[in-house]
Amino acid sequence: MKKVLLVLFVVFAALVSFSAFPFHIGVVTGTVSQSEDDLRGAEALIKEYGDVAHGGLIQHVTYPDNFMQEMETTISQIVGLADDPKIKAIIVNQAVPGTVEAFRRIREKRPEILLFCGAPAEDPVMISDVADLAINPDNVARGYLIIKAAQMLGAKKFMHISFPRHMSYELLSRRRDIMAEAAKDLGLEFINMGSPDPVSDIGIAGAQQFILEKVPAWLKEYGKDTAFFCTNDAHTEPLIKEVAELGGYFIEADLPSPTMGYPGALGITFTEDEKGNWPKILKKVENEVVKRGGAGRLGTWAYSFGYTTTAALGEYAIRVLTHDAELLNKDDIMDAFKKYTPGADWNGNYYVDADGVERDNFLMIYQDTYIFGKGFLGMTKLTVPEKYFNIK
Repeated sequence: MKKVLLVLFVVFAALVSFSAFPFHIGVVTGTVSQSEDDLRGAEALIKEYGDVAHGGLIQHVTYPDNFMQEMETTISQIVGLADDPKIKAIIVNQAVPGTVEAFRRIREKRPEILLFCGAPAEDPVMISDVADLAINPDNVARGYLIIKAAQMLGAKKFMHISFPRHMSYELLSRRRDIMAEAAKDLGLEFINMGSPDPVSDIGIAGAQQFILEKVPAWLKEYGKDTAFFCTNDAHTEPLIKEVAELGGYFIEADLPSPTMGYPGALGITFTEDEKGNWPKILKKVENEVVKRGGAGRLGTWAYSFGYTTTAALGEYAIRVLTHDAELLNKDDIMDAFKKYTPGADWNGNYYVDADGVERDNFLMIYQDTYIFGKGFLGMTKLTVPEKYFNIK
């Protein structure tokens, strides 16, 4: 009887707590198969603030895996959140193509809604024009820093793996060009390698099989002093699997996380106690990487960018709506990120468009690189030479 009363009290307390917030927060992510960390960040928000169906704050929906072919469905999923009159903020992470149009439609019907997005895949100027805040990995600074980290670890060559759809994204193609220039400056051979798009007819399985078959041949041709980087989440797992087993370097993923590719590649599973506990996750992955001989060759960010961005943008939206934070205050934004990444260093810059205009609602951030068996490299403390910010 006491146990039942305790449960009822906890539920009642949660409902009273949630009732203090006269609004809902919409959160849109990909599915587990395409972007698990993003989705887990939404689950963290639900765990803390409750879901709308049970009297909480968070309404979470997902967009289709095949979002390029089902763009109208993606747009409808995002716009549909605005039908709830209590929705006061919508977060989309990753902000796949269609987000700009969805935000435009929301602006027409509900201009008061805060619109935040993570990892936008459309033109930065277009997303800046319709979003209140966009957060992206600092692909300008990282274009230099990932190459620098590879050099620090002993790599002599660097392979960039991508496909035309991703290279049509301004910041991804710009990062590749910065990487090529940094490689030349730092004495590494730069290799630009094409690959199948996982959202094409070949699908995720076909794209992953391509990587599994090609990495052994690439290592034979270019050598084990080659560092590999891919722009797509689905490619990451097979790439890590082959590099861990056969040689080469993997500095960090496009959207870094100790759960990005590593569990599937190395056969790692997590207990309920470990899920969401990033220090425990990092340690477990590190133990497996070191056991397989990958110490000093494979890395990540200690905390998932995808997970942190979903959770932090949700937290920041709540703080803005409750007047505990100012909209577009950089310190307030970073404070929300630090809530979910204790002990990790961050750095970042505002996006500067092609006309030289700094966009104060488009913040590009990066976390220090963690190399398994070695630790943090201190990349957030390095100064990125100004020349790389001028490469367009």
